[in-house]
Amino acid sequence: MPPRRAARPEPRSAEDAERAADPAAALAAAVALLARRDLPSGELRERLGARGFSPAAAAAALAALAAEGALNDERYAHNYVAYHAGRGRGPLRIGADLRARGLPPELIEAALESGPDWRTAAGAVRARRFGKAVPVSWREKARQARFLQYRGFSADHIRAATGADPDTD
Repeated sequence: MPPRRAARPEPRSAEDAERAADPAAALAAAVALLARRDLPSGELRERLGARGFSPAAAAAALAALAAEGALNDERYAHNYVAYHAGRGRGPLRIGADLRARGLPPELIEAALESGPDWRTAAGAVRARRFGKAVPVSWREKARQARFLQYRGFSADHIRAATGADPDTD
């Protein structure tokens, strides 16, 4: 297995040191990264640092991109929730993923609240995997509950989806 690269490589020459401090070069690298896929500001800052840019150059690039509207953590969070909810993931797992990407808790909460009805989503995921019939035995309910728990749904969503919730209509 090859050795892991350092998080922030040291400049090898004066030219590399000059490039590392250049906000225009950091902006160009950030635009190239964002052209591949949307990234939150924290992850983009880390990637610029891994490419050898100084924290000041990376911060200047992020500020310029934010002013243009090309970098927007709120938009990223809403898009992330919509995409992953459509793929059958629940709010707990999506929230954990967004926290790992460095988004602030208030942004995560707002994005999850704007997402789908999570009880309905849990029921749809369960039906897609196990069929429309609600499980009768507790063993089957437990098996389906474990699946939904892995997907990131809360206990309330799981009880509603498996028919174990006394409040279901």
